[in-house]
Amino acid sequence: MFKSLSTSLIVRGILAIAVGIIALAWPQVTVLALVIMFAVYAFIAAGLEAVRGFSSAKAGPVFGHLLLGLVDLAAGVVALAWPGPTALVLVLIVGIWAVTAGIVEIAAAFQAGEEAGTRVMFILGGLVTIAFGVVLCARPGVGAITLALLFGLFNLIYGTWALVQGIELRRTSKALDPAAGETGHAQPSTVHNPFRRPAHR
Repeated sequence: MFKSLSTSLIVRGILAIAVGIIALAWPQVTVLALVIMFAVYAFIAAGLEAVRGFSSAKAGPVFGHLLLGLVDLAAGVVALAWPGPTALVLVLIVGIWAVTAGIVEIAAAFQAGEEAGTRVMFILGGLVTIAFGVVLCARPGVGAITLALLFGLFNLIYGTWALVQGIELRRTSKALDPAAGETGHAQPSTVHNPFRRPAHR
């Protein structure tokens, strides 16, 4: 579980950072380019949530991750359904997606089977996502450039957080594996060796 979750967080973090850098380095994008960028991000995020869901051992986390994946998938489909939307429509789509995804992510934190550290990560990630969505919904009249800058800044913050958490989980997994491997093995001093010479005083 640790390994699958850490891999998902690392991949999603790298993806979000890459999208954030592109959005900040190229803020004069058209609305259509923003739609394509957001849709690709949403589809990849949906696939990662599906992987996280099916790698969970219990039904609670599976349902939460699959629901979050469906939210990501639906947002990408809705964005592509209007090939030339106005900036206002795109802002509302991204804002509603962010609020919904944040709420689902926080709800997934309280599903049975999640550990305390994982719950805290889900809650923090959900709060950041909700805050981003609330800002967009409160200011729906922002233009494409402002949306690109906000989307880029959000992805940099969220991507950095996800990448750090994924690396920490990967280190925790590696630290736990040797400890688990030591249990159940006989100590070397208790193993009888018939070819061992008796010690002389």
